[in-house]
Amino acid sequence: MLLDAEESQLVLVDYQQRLMPAIHEGPAALANALRLAKAARLLEVPSWGTEQNPAGLGPLDPALPPLLDKVLAKMSFAAAQVLAPRLRPPARSAQGNARSLPRHLQKPAAPEATRNSIVLAGCEAHVCLLQTALELLDDEFEVWVVTDACSSRTERNRDAAFDRLAGAGCELVTTEMVVFEWLRSCEHPRFREALALVK
Repeated sequence: MLLDAEESQLVLVDYQQRLMPAIHEGPAALANALRLAKAARLLEVPSWGTEQNPAGLGPLDPALPPLLDKVLAKMSFAAAQVLAPRLRPPARSAQGNARSLPRHLQKPAAPEATRNSIVLAGCEAHVCLLQTALELLDDEFEVWVVTDACSSRTERNRDAAFDRLAGAGCELVTTEMVVFEWLRSCEHPRFREALALVK
């Protein structure tokens, strides 16, 4: 099973200014989050960011918001509640004029295009990222956790999160895996631009 750019959405969790200095290998995780956001923008993959208690932890790193479709504030550790209405739009009602046509002759609503693969990265891996991923799994999304764009204050907490996420059914991937799976081929029209992001 490979990622498909047309079925994906990117969610970046809590790369916040006051939190990142305490994160194990934080600069590397943030650099990969930026690569993911740039690749998503380049390949037209919808992208979202979250901020945990922004009054306490500050906003996202300033390089991220211009690359994201929307940044959402949250107080719960899991972001699924604030994300759900955006990740899966509500179903449209049936088409047609109900007064002029009997129900059995009305044209059924066209199904919404679904982007059910959530590419997820963030901090802290064992708290907000983990709880968001588990709730998204419960909501029947496919969750792909980008390990080299995630971290926690300690390496042990980060690694414990990866163990639990894999056991729960998340796919563990890297930034380059995501970018090259979204591209699928060196013949993709944006290949050279995307390649420059990972080199």
